[in-house]
Amino acid sequence: MTNVLLVTGGSRGIGAAIARLGGRRGYDVCVNYASTSERAEEVAQEIRRSGQRVMTFRADTSVETDVISMFEELDRTLGPVRAVVNNAAITGGFGRVDELDAALLRRVMDVNVIGCFLVARESVKRMSTRHGGAGGAIVNVSSSASFTGSPGEYVHYAASKGALDSMTIGLAREVASEGIRVNAVNPAIIDTEIHAAGGLPDRFRDKGRQLPIGRGGTPEEVAHAVMWLLSKESSFTTGACLPLTGGL
Repeated sequence: MTNVLLVTGGSRGIGAAIARLGGRRGYDVCVNYASTSERAEEVAQEIRRSGQRVMTFRADTSVETDVISMFEELDRTLGPVRAVVNNAAITGGFGRVDELDAALLRRVMDVNVIGCFLVARESVKRMSTRHGGAGGAIVNVSSSASFTGSPGEYVHYAASKGALDSMTIGLAREVASEGIRVNAVNPAIIDTEIHAAGGLPDRFRDKGRQLPIGRGGTPEEVAHAVMWLLSKESSFTTGACLPLTGGL
């Protein structure tokens, strides 16, 4: 059976690195994106050069109809999904709790929590032996913020990732007997555009220096950990939240 991989938020950063590596590892890949179609197509072209089939799909993963449409098109175009990476997320910007408004909080929770639940739901419907599926693996891209809390930066984002960790553990136990493994990775500071986009271009350098390993991580380092959790090499691993933190 062809290995089909869905990566949400796959047009840039960690998601793009996962999608590219998936193509090199023999997966046919669906690259989900919310707004950057050109970047998604660049990733898709690299996957095609690996000899794999690929599709891009624009969907806001916090919108239920978007998620359903994406999975239906994935079914038609690439076939049954066997591997899913819940990577799409937003930080909601940097700031203290006493500076937040309700609209921002709702948006962060909609994307980072509800969106991941919707993607997981549609994945389970297709993978679970209970529903006639052949099994599969889900990896949620969480954050070390879930256990540090990120005071003074983005407690709201940290809280959303804490919810994702809880979902990972609970869902893993719920579907373990149905052929599905569910795990998470919890990266610390990673070299992506998120820092400059939030107005702190030096954050990666400064925070990275504070880690015991003396540097921040790369999207490719996260991608390799994700691919291990999707592979048969981690066949006894489910319900794990794997710290990728440089010793934090």
